[in-house]
Amino acid sequence: MNHKKKETMFQAASGSMPHPSDGARVIQMPQKQYDQMVKKASPASTYVKNCIMAFLFGGGICAFGQLLFWAYMQAGLTETHARISVSVTLIGIAAVLTAFKVFDNIAKIAGAGTIVPITGFANSVVSPAMEYKSEGFIMGMGAKMFVIAGPVLVYGITSSMVYGLVLYLIRLFT
Repeated sequence: MNHKKKETMFQAASGSMPHPSDGARVIQMPQKQYDQMVKKASPASTYVKNCIMAFLFGGGICAFGQLLFWAYMQAGLTETHARISVSVTLIGIAAVLTAFKVFDNIAKIAGAGTIVPITGFANSVVSPAMEYKSEGFIMGMGAKMFVIAGPVLVYGITSSMVYGLVLYLIRLFT
């Protein structure tokens, strides 16, 4: 009976189990004890804090963008040119902060607050480019620059084209 009890004891959480013949030490324990160990070792959930920080930083970036818009309007730009200038400025600031490794430190605190606005796009283009610059300008930076942002661009452009086509067809027949 003791042998049966040992077979039903929990051995590991992952699907691949190390085998003692490989020199690995297999620790057997009941599932309940393992769950308690995992709970104790896992960091406490910070969902509320993460949401608040994302809201504050994301809102702060958007408020900064609005201030830039007003400044560009006061400088005499048209509304269209002011909006374009805000986007270019925010992308430029995020790219420079990424280049100086400041953006990642901000993102650790702000979480999704830095990813959702246009600044996250700039970071997703500049980060891989910097990482692969040692491989050269063409095969390194050029080839790897859109590793993260590329799929977003492809699906964003494709979905906008499909949406535009559907809208055109609806207006054509109504």
